[in-house]
Amino acid sequence: MGTKFAQHFLWIASAMVHAGDDTGMWDEEDGFFYDVLRLPDGTSQRLKVRSMVGLLPLCAVTVFDGELKAKYPGMGRRFQQFLSAHSELAAYIHDPAKIGCSGRSMMAVLNETKLRQVLAKMLDEREFLSLYGLRSLSRYHAEHPYVFRTGSLDYIVSYLPAESDTGMFGGNSNWRGPIWMPVNGLIIRALLMYYTYYGDDFTIECPTGSGRRMNLYQVAEELARRLSSIFLRGKDGRRPVYGGTVKFQQDPHWRDLLLFHEYFHGENGAGLGASHQTGWTGIIARAMHLFATTTPEQALQLGKRAGVTEVVDRGAKRVAASNDR
Repeated sequence: MGTKFAQHFLWIASAMVHAGDDTGMWDEEDGFFYDVLRLPDGTSQRLKVRSMVGLLPLCAVTVFDGELKAKYPGMGRRFQQFLSAHSELAAYIHDPAKIGCSGRSMMAVLNETKLRQVLAKMLDEREFLSLYGLRSLSRYHAEHPYVFRTGSLDYIVSYLPAESDTGMFGGNSNWRGPIWMPVNGLIIRALLMYYTYYGDDFTIECPTGSGRRMNLYQVAEELARRLSSIFLRGKDGRRPVYGGTVKFQQDPHWRDLLLFHEYFHGENGAGLGASHQTGWTGIIARAMHLFATTTPEQALQLGKRAGVTEVVDRGAKRVAASNDR
């Protein structure tokens, strides 16, 4: 079953990047993924909207420790036979046979070159990176709306950091610019996966153009810091999540009762949408806890077990302390 899932991953990843006659999602010139529209006449074209569509392929990554191959040698042999028979599938994605830090291997849509290209846009404050996390649509489209023309009609996608300025899509713009916690969480997870594979040798400018280079653990931590700042008081004593709502900012009975909104303003971090979305937005607590209790050294040493090991160790210590009492 594991081998079958790995094979399916390769087929899908290869189709996304694509190197055949049809139009694939990957745009080599832009170094980004786009939606592809297939028309009734069989032709295809990319819809060049810089959105979360282009970032989510980055999240399709997992790292395997060397002990997996040792424990299931038959699985490794079967997978290698599949790769040998279908070498074209790994030609344009990350090579799953390539070994990284601590003998780890990695399944990922993006090879190192493509990863750097996507990260350059993702970490650009003129594009996706806000002071409060990653926007769902690039800020580039504020000055450069995307226009798709069919017949005599124009369909326009422009950057809207908060609620919609039209009645389209039910009157909200939640995928047209605001910050969503769940997709930010997926990207943080992905960055940590890449870090356990590439280690400290892989660095990238963060923010893009700043001259400040970080490894991928530091990038993930910086992203978590920006997301956390939505809820924390700034130097002015205000919490961005409350925006201009004076009662929540100043009233002593309300100012510390945090609301987990559905999504957040792409420029000032104010809470938008449902004001009690404690499911996916609650992930901010785990992100803050993870970086407060785990180090880059632990991540490299333990891989995916780093955060889990810390939680288990703390639980064991609490049980031991309780028994002592």
